[in-house]
Amino acid sequence: MTPTATLKRWTLRTLAATCLTTVTAFTAISPAWAAAPTLEAGKLQVGMEVSYPPFESWQGDQVVGFDADVSHALAKHLNTSVTFEDTKFTSLILGLQSQKFDTVISGMYVTPERLKQADAIPYAKTGALIIVPKNGNINPQTERDLCGVTIGLQQGTVWVSALGKLSTEYCQANGKAAIEVREFPTAPEVTQALMSGNIQAQMEIAGAARMFVERTRGRLKISSPDLVYPQTLGIYVKQGNTALKTALAQALQAMRDDGTYQKLLDQYKLQPVTAE
Repeated sequence: MTPTATLKRWTLRTLAATCLTTVTAFTAISPAWAAAPTLEAGKLQVGMEVSYPPFESWQGDQVVGFDADVSHALAKHLNTSVTFEDTKFTSLILGLQSQKFDTVISGMYVTPERLKQADAIPYAKTGALIIVPKNGNINPQTERDLCGVTIGLQQGTVWVSALGKLSTEYCQANGKAAIEVREFPTAPEVTQALMSGNIQAQMEIAGAARMFVERTRGRLKISSPDLVYPQTLGIYVKQGNTALKTALAQALQAMRDDGTYQKLLDQYKLQPVTAE
């Protein structure tokens, strides 16, 4: 073999090895991107109801809040852009099933009922707080203090059935008045009904409850000292979409590793969940 042929063969082998190393390294640092089958290539479409601060709300034409920040961080590790599909809370799982978006990240609890319809990745822990008028005549500390109270809830929340069960199995079973639950399309509408005197109390997820109270400038207060019905929040994907679920779980782990996850939890006063 001539020196020239030997040099060419050595060069080709070196180049091939370099390319293989580069591809291997890229795959190693971007496993989520390689396995993220989104509906539209390069774009993560997130379903949420954008009327639920501090989880998601409009600031001008931008969606801001905990879930928006989580979505942007996930998209960064997936090497995709992110868009938000503003959808009524009660229609989010249906929209996921009909492939209107890739995932639902919208302050949604993980419940057995929802897991029958979609798969979920736990991403934070929180619970509810009870809101009442500051100068009102009731001061419920726990959910059991709601017997005989007219309470407002957002449609589709887990507390509708929880309070219905409590009313039957605790209040009425012990000779107390039933809990009257009134449902409203959005959480802000519940707050407005409370300030108007149409309901006596509101139960809302802790972060949102604190913000709603702050915005009323002293008209409302939080009466429950501890969380009511502690729950885990979930990132939902279409049932059976194992590849996307795995990619999102990997991206969430990357957020833990680089410190973004804990930073967001601290900022929004939420509790962590352990990796699956």
